[in-house]
Parts: sequence; structure tokens; C-alpha cells
Amino acid sequence: MADFTTLTTEIINTTENDSSEFLTQLPNIVNRAEERLTDELDDYGLVTYTSVAVSQGNNIVTLPTGTRIIKNFNVDINGAKTSILLKTDEYLRDYWNVSASTGEPKYYAHKDNTTILVAPTPSSTSNGEIVHISRPTTLTSASPSNYFTDFCYNALFNACLVESYIFMKNFQAVPTFEQKYQSAISIVRNRARRFRRDDMTRPASPAGADNTVVDGSN
Repeated sequence: MADFTTLTTEIINTTENDSSEFLTQLPNIVNRAEERLTDELDDYGLVTYTSVAVSQGNNIVTLPTGTRIIKNFNVDINGAKTSILLKTDEYLRDYWNVSASTGEPKYYAHKDNTTILVAPTPSSTSNGEIVHISRPTTLTSASPSNYFTDFCYNALFNACLVESYIFMKNFQAVPTFEQKYQSAISIVRNRARRFRRDDMTRPASPAGADNTVVDGSN
């Protein structure tokens, strides 16, 4: 199984560059490649489930560190996990314009990059769960593997080569490895689309989320 050592060794061998300057830059090159994959992939391998506290009388919930996208927010209401629906912050302020009033949460909205608003303001403290897209643990010699090395290695490798040749100012080589990256990332994206359905579900759902339409059921 490929890991950080495998990756950096292959980068050095492919670029034929083992200069001290390049070796010093390698962790930054890998970091930028990982950042690119995180932004460009829509994959269950980037999904994390994190428990959060939804506190009585407090209509603000802090997002888990590193949250890029919220996939789902649910709250334990009367012993049952209930999905809270996403709205705009303007909608929440119109819908629940007295934040001191309380009730069972129905909606949430983004307040900023690290917090969300909840309406109604919770009337009791309950357990919540945020399902979110986050970047995997950064690759280092101490943390040598993650989702990218295990399942997206070709895309990661070619993204690193793009960054490597930009650093080396070999701009003639950049398009070659950008093309290879695009080919590799399209394969991963197709796998992610396929992962969202089985042979009994259609490739698109009117709900605009995970597939809910089953062939032959209607």
C-alpha cells in the first residue's frame, strides 16, 4: 500500500530532482495536492461524523474543526434523530425573529465558516450530530497514509507532479501531468457517483441528494 514515503520517493524519481531545495519543498507540494483533492472531490471518503452539543437557549452551534461542507445536521429530539433542514440566515431571522423564544429546532443556516444558526432556539439541551466534509489528516512521515494514499493515489501523485513542475519552473511539463491528473480524478469522481447507488437505484434522485428512487417501485 502506498504511503508518504512511497509518494515522495516516486516524485523524486519522476522529476529526477533530489536537490536539498526540492526536498525541503516536498511537504508543501504534497500539502497543496491534498488541498486540491479535498476541494475537487465529492467523495464519502471525506465524510466525518461528529457529535456536537445543542444547548438550551443557545441558537448558535460551533462546527467541528476543519468542516468544509455540511452534509447533514441532525438533533436527538424526544429520543429520535431528526434532520434539521438547511435555510438561509435571512429565512431564519424572519422565521424566528425573537431568539430568546424557544422550541424544537427545525432549521439551520450558516452564520460564518465556523458556526451555524438554529431555529427555533432549543428549548432543551440535546445531542446533535454534524455530518461534514473535511480534509483527511495531512500526510507526513509521522502520519504516512490517509484516504488519498489508500484510494486516490494516482490523482494525488499527478497533482503532486503538477505542483512539483510549477515549483521547478518546468512549465512545459505541467500540462502533461495536469492532463494525467484530470484523467485520474475523473475516475475517482465516477467511482464516487457509482458508490452513491446500487444496481436497484437510478443514477439521479429528484431530491438532489443521495439516491432515493428505486427502479420498479413506482
